[in-house]
Amino acid sequence: MRIRAIGEELIRELLTPAAAIDVVDAAMREVSQGNVELPLRWGLKLPNGAMGMMPGYLGSPECFGIKLVSLFPGNPAAGLPSHLGLMVLFEAGRGEPTALLDGDVITSLRTAAASAVATRALAREDASEVLICGTGAQARAHAPAMLAVRNIRRIRIWGRDADKAVALADELAQQHPLVVEPCTDLQDGVQTADIVCTVTGAREPIVRGEWLQPGTHLNLVGSSVPEAREVDTDAVRRANFFVDYRGSAFAQAGELLTAITAGAVDEDHVRAEIGEVLLGQAPGRTDGQEITVYKSLGVAAQDLAAAWYLYQTAESRGLGSVVEL
Repeated sequence: MRIRAIGEELIRELLTPAAAIDVVDAAMREVSQGNVELPLRWGLKLPNGAMGMMPGYLGSPECFGIKLVSLFPGNPAAGLPSHLGLMVLFEAGRGEPTALLDGDVITSLRTAAASAVATRALAREDASEVLICGTGAQARAHAPAMLAVRNIRRIRIWGRDADKAVALADELAQQHPLVVEPCTDLQDGVQTADIVCTVTGAREPIVRGEWLQPGTHLNLVGSSVPEAREVDTDAVRRANFFVDYRGSAFAQAGELLTAITAGAVDEDHVRAEIGEVLLGQAPGRTDGQEITVYKSLGVAAQDLAAAWYLYQTAESRGLGSVVEL
């Protein structure tokens, strides 16, 4: 058995923001065309953390596989990421495993790319102010992703730990030729932003609907279980709501499920999957005053599309390490 191993450094070299956006855009079209099999993610509880599993099948490019991720909240104190994982990719013709990839890096890059795809489809064309809520790996990945789809003139970083927000703002300012600064007042940050990306581990809402200004676009990324939400029910009610995949949204999107349970909205409040918007099957933003929300839970199709792109590129160039088992 011959497997190509592709690590973090090579993944970051090959899966640039532009490449990742194209890959995810195509994958989300496949999702909304039904050319996928996407079982809901499920997890194994452990004494100090959890293990998550995301299997799936993608019709084009045809492949299947599984992402295995460990979640250990105490890791950052030891200098390790809280999320660590592997992506195992199989070809569909004979079911042969073909590649083993760093799942954590793929998750980070494809998630930011998914937000960029939604932002390109839903945010105002003149959107230029970004607020990123969070200071971790996703916050770091979302900055270049937003820059790839809109002419951004300022990015603000908010975090519960003000020192981490300052550090990340300084880091990003050195990498990108625009204003990047910490945000100390979250309400002000939301009210002045054209695009808000929430990439936190919040269990209870950090953004209130009453703060949202006409024309704002939000990417809700951090929460992925029914018990957690980053915005309140008023924000859901006020927004035109888009999702990556209805199957997972109605099972795991805490913001949406809480609003439905409260009677503030019903399932018809979901205007469309983002793939339906990309395919022209459903409208996206219809005017400059709408508030739009994209609820990103992440689907295996995104991981598979990214992994296949990386595998094919590495294979054609002779990159990565080939392991014989």
